[in-house]
Amino acid sequence: MDGFVISQTDKRPIYLQIMEQIKRRVAVGDWAEGQSIPSIRQLAVDLSVSVITVKRAYLELEREGVIVTQQGKGSRVAPNAGLGMRLQEQELKKHLEQAIRLSAVLGLQPEELEGRLREASENIAAKESS
Repeated sequence: MDGFVISQTDKRPIYLQIMEQIKRRVAVGDWAEGQSIPSIRQLAVDLSVSVITVKRAYLELEREGVIVTQQGKGSRVAPNAGLGMRLQEQELKKHLEQAIRLSAVLGLQPEELEGRLREASENIAAKESS
């Protein structure tokens, strides 16, 4: 399937990789609220993975409120105002937690991490303005 990349060498289970990529599509607006998404069987064929693997991803996404499934009608992006923004917030939180863990490994104090975050922000702003 276009845009989906499943890696057999990734340490994460395939169903988590599928979930992450579906969430990303919703978060950036590629898949709008209420939009149909590929059937479990179709996605399994497209990705050359087990139907059970895709089904687990869809069940977890449904549990998280990202998609809704109706028997005989398939799955759709949940009609949830602000879903994309909520998913982006979750992604930001995950990256910040990773940065905090890495800074601890490097022995950085919270103030040093904050300074580096400001510096990175300034670098991005400078690049975008030029």
